Amino acid sequence: MSSVSAHLSPAESALLERARTGDDRAYGELVDPHRRTLHAHCYRMLGSLEDADDAMQDALLCAWRGLGRFEGRSSLGTWLYTIATNACLRIAQRRRGRVLPRDNGPPAATGTPPGAPVAEAVWIEPYPEDEMPVASDAPSPGARYEERETLELAFVAALQHLPPRQRAVLLLREVLDFSAREAAGLLGTSVPSVNSALQRARRTLGERAPQRSQQATLRELGDERSRALVTAYVDAIEGADVDRVLALLTDDAAWSMPPLRSWYRGREPVSAFLTGWPFRERWRHLPARVNGQLAVGCYLWDAEQGDFGAGVIDVLTLRGDRIAEVTAFIGAERFPRFGLPGRLPA
Repeated sequence: MSSVSAHLSPAESALLERARTGDDRAYGELVDPHRRTLHAHCYRMLGSLEDADDAMQDALLCAWRGLGRFEGRSSLGTWLYTIATNACLRIAQRRRGRVLPRDNGPPAATGTPPGAPVAEAVWIEPYPEDEMPVASDAPSPGARYEERETLELAFVAALQHLPPRQRAVLLLREVLDFSAREAAGLLGTSVPSVNSALQRARRTLGERAPQRSQQATLRELGDERSRALVTAYVDAIEGADVDRVLALLTDDAAWSMPPLRSWYRGREPVSAFLTGWPFRERWRHLPARVNGQLAVGCYLWDAEQGDFGAGVIDVLTLRGDRIAEVTAFIGAERFPRFGLPGRLPA
């Protein structure tokens, strides 16, 4: 039985009755325990922090307006997931699926300039560590995937290659551990349809998702070696030492910079990119965690201000003890959401 299939508790029932009278504080107390997991679900569905915010706002407003129709025959969590999933499906059906630059075209040739940003919203966005579900929010033991590994960049990117309803089925069944009957009821379809969609989704995900999660890699590496790797990366970038950077990378490492379309793969193209563009600037960095992965906030020297201003968040994807991919999300506007200051002193 799924962890979201229990009946309402006495405390929930009391809050529900108060919320139905228009008590918005009671409504907040009723839904607050579900906010993190619901928001993470919306992000997995949409690959966008902004879209997840929109879907979450829509879902909570719909739930508030629909309290009178909630009879408590399922858990509150199941009811909220029904509303949130359908909010996500409405967004997904009218917008292009999000991708990472490596899924949008071939890598740039050695020495090719990064190019202009893509104006339309096509890229997967990073997810703040502070907003990820905590251990107490974890799905039941029957879930196929860990909560945190399903928020890693590569996993979220793989999900976006699924049609929206297949994506919803896979997340409900294998991340949230809904039964086939529960998922069918939630999506307004049949159990055979759910099982068929799940089989197709598994095939696609098996082809695109990494075989080993970053969570497993980080556990094996350990905290001390992880910190040492980030320190070595920061020292090499701040020292503009391309050889030291390359020594930290796998031979086939990829480097991308959303919202720029261009990306690079392999030592020679990455080396030419670094020496030709980023290493012409002065940088400072702060360690961070993003999407459950190692990351650094990157700050660019501002001669007018006399300090370093927020510029890029580098998310590091590891393979063993080396960096297989750097996804450098450009944009100072996202730093506050990720708990990073806007500026660093000289």
